[in-house]
Amino acid sequence: MMIQEKRELRKKRNKLKRVNRIKTGIITFVGLYMLFSMIMTTVLTFKVVSLQRQINVITGKESGTVETQEVAAESEDETYLTMYATAEDNLADPDDTLKVYLTFDDGPSSNTSEILNILDDYGVKATFFVVGKEDEEYKELYKRIVDEGHTIGMHSYSHKYSDIYSSLDAFASDLDRIQNLIYDITGTDCLYYRFPGGSSNQVSNVEMSRYISYLNDNNITYFDWNVSSGDATSQAYSPDELVENVMNDVVKYKTSVVLLHDADAKDATVAALPQLIESLQAQGAVILPISDDTTLIQHVTID
Repeated sequence: MMIQEKRELRKKRNKLKRVNRIKTGIITFVGLYMLFSMIMTTVLTFKVVSLQRQINVITGKESGTVETQEVAAESEDETYLTMYATAEDNLADPDDTLKVYLTFDDGPSSNTSEILNILDDYGVKATFFVVGKEDEEYKELYKRIVDEGHTIGMHSYSHKYSDIYSSLDAFASDLDRIQNLIYDITGTDCLYYRFPGGSSNQVSNVEMSRYISYLNDNNITYFDWNVSSGDATSQAYSPDELVENVMNDVVKYKTSVVLLHDADAKDATVAALPQLIESLQAQGAVILPISDDTTLIQHVTID
């Protein structure tokens, strides 16, 4: 009897051990699973935060370079650009004389003088959408743009997306500042504007229609573009490629407003300019500065 009891007791102990081992295994598995989940959650959260910061820098909601912001905003414009560029009333017929408006954003810069020299060599007038710079060397360039018969337009004072597009008041203040600067230096009451990133940018915290209405109420005309050289990204294209990008599109439209940039890093744009002018002239295009007679090229319009 005692032997039988010992056997039963031994069986119970072995069974208890097995149960304990199973419990321990389950607890260990659950613990490891929870630890793994926490680690993965942390890693994913870090990645999301990192990506959001990159997005914010690109869109101008955090500090970032002007050029990075410009590239992002312009790339977001492509859908709107395609929609507008297919407007039937601007499609060129074979016998149409092409009107081309070369526009330079972001100046004045260390390249402005050379751009002006090249334009003068070819007897061509262009449009410069300038930002606010108050050093004496830049003041002379504002004057030279106007004195040599080019159109001067506003491209904001600060070109800082996060400030300009933070509110209508901020936009209005920035606009007044660049308009007053141009008037004080050149005597020109500037009434042409180009939104940083274009009127279709996805950066603004406020509906773009409110800024457009403000410009309209103040008799300021804004211009976007329907042809892009691609020079928004430094070193992205060679001078030959910049010319090719423009020439591939200008032949499609009666009126082409070409996006170019006047900035310190845009040496390729300067190098491409003589070839671009010669190619346009060989095509029979008329190169003009923006004026009150220029067909409006706008990504976004309101009634």
